[in-house]
Formats: sequence, C-alpha cells, structure tokens
Amino acid sequence: MSEDKKDIGFIMCVCTGKCPGFEKMDMWDFINRVRVELPVEYAFIHPQLCEEDGDRFWDDFLKPGRKYMVGGCAPNMQYKLFRDSFNKIGLDVKKDLIPLDVRDMDTNQAFEMVERKLEEIEGEKSE
Repeated sequence: MSEDKKDIGFIMCVCTGKCPGFEKMDMWDFINRVRVELPVEYAFIHPQLCEEDGDRFWDDFLKPGRKYMVGGCAPNMQYKLFRDSFNKIGLDVKKDLIPLDVRDMDTNQAFEMVERKLEEIEGEKSE
C-alpha cells in the first residue's frame, strides 16, 4: 500500500496492562505486527486513554482530517470516553474514531480483527 493511503493511526489502550481481558495477547508482538504488517501510519500502546493523562494525550495528539483506530474496550465505551476530546478539535467521534474491542483475544485473533477492519475501510473508500 502506498504511503498516502496510510491515513489511519492505531493506538492500543491496555487498561493499565493488568486487565484480565488482555491475558491471552502478547502485546508487544501484536503491536509490532500491526505496525509493520498493516497499512497504518503508526501503531503504539497507551496505558489508559480514559484517564486524565489520556485526555491530555488526546488534546496534544488529535488532528483534524485524521482517523484513529483504538484497540481496547467496548466501542460504546470508547465513543463515550473520547467524545469530548474529539469534539474539542472538531472531529466527529462516530466518524473519526474506529473503536475495536480486542479483549479476550489472543495475539492472532486481535491482529486479524484489525486487518479485517482496515480491509473493510479500504473497500468502503473504493466504492
């Protein structure tokens, strides 16, 4: 995939790294596979995006015209938790956030979910 098509960033929120929902996943293998093998601009881990430092991170990091895929908890929770930060800079959380619930998955299952979602998004662009 060409560089100009890498318009989605991937952030893995690990809920302090102690959430039992991530026990089956090798977090470092997962994030490195996403970063190297998939068409994302970047991939990294944040310890807890729903905390105050997560709000400060979003304030510093979000840019209009971008899309952000977050692996972590339930999509409905992500929409609620990140809505204010997205709205603050004019992003629409329902359009610009791509939330994925990757809890209780092993490394390959989570990777495949991210891969499928990216393929789905690419298919929507070409329609």
